[in-house]
Amino acid sequence: MLIDKFQRVHDYLRISVTDRCNLRCRYCMPAEGLPFLEPSHYLSFEQITEVVRVAAKLGVRRLRITGGEPLVRPNLERLIEQLSALPGIEDIALTTNAIYLAQRAQALKEAGITRVNISLDSLNPERFASITRGGDLSRVLDALERSFEVGFDPIKLNVVLMKGFNEDEIDDFLRLSIERPLTVRFIEYMPIGHEGEDWKGSYLPLQTVIDRCHQNGWEPVQLAQAIKGNGPAENFTIPGAKGAFGLIHPVSDHFCQSCNRLRLTADGSLKPCLYWEDEFNVKNALGDEQKLTELFLRSLDAKPETHEMAKALIGEEKSHNPTLRRMSQIGG
Repeated sequence: MLIDKFQRVHDYLRISVTDRCNLRCRYCMPAEGLPFLEPSHYLSFEQITEVVRVAAKLGVRRLRITGGEPLVRPNLERLIEQLSALPGIEDIALTTNAIYLAQRAQALKEAGITRVNISLDSLNPERFASITRGGDLSRVLDALERSFEVGFDPIKLNVVLMKGFNEDEIDDFLRLSIERPLTVRFIEYMPIGHEGEDWKGSYLPLQTVIDRCHQNGWEPVQLAQAIKGNGPAENFTIPGAKGAFGLIHPVSDHFCQSCNRLRLTADGSLKPCLYWEDEFNVKNALGDEQKLTELFLRSLDAKPETHEMAKALIGEEKSHNPTLRRMSQIGG
């Protein structure tokens, strides 16, 4: 079992398969993009499967495939098939911007994807195009409908709330959770890989969502039973709703005490924490199960108790060095 020095059990691995993306979301990367890795630097599907085979022997049961945008990696279904066949792996999820999802949803479901998280920060076509720098909202909404059709369960929408940009759509997303059997997850803007203080201008604490519920006369009920998944959301429903909504507030109310995850980057590094710079590259250990096992244990030993993002908000000195990698380079 992967148990760290704070007695947290790690049974969840997030796997980035690429740092490339077909969009340029404003909170994720600059308009000109980033210096992407050459595909030859990515872990191959066979190498990823080797790493996950060792992880499964150490107690990892659940996987999430991320990027960048994972669906720009060719033949991703083949990797899913390989991972779903590994002893011990019980669940494989996908996080995607959904631009390419509609036409591949059935194949992904057959390969072993059970559920999807779709990034969707605005329901307004012009605003969606602005935040993604060119994205087509209709393609995402088509993919959402297709996800219902093929039977992904649960389906979650990831909404990064940004002050002055999409906070006026909170009511619309809440209504969506009433009308459709899905979970809308509101996420605080995080200072991942940002130099300087510019991110603070867009930061919005998620108490705003609860306040909007009350202003609409909705009294949200916190769910006693967790919604299927690995995430740290605090989940609520509005009485009579078909779905639910969740709050993921890493800055205002961190969830580190229940963290159960490690991350594998596209270029082969194990990251014990999203926020800190510590990484352990697996490439030199490939082909040696004992060395891979030791790397998992070293990574776990390096994991701090908290990520201290709240200190970044108020300008306090931090105990570790934050990563300079952007979210798309890590695999959020």
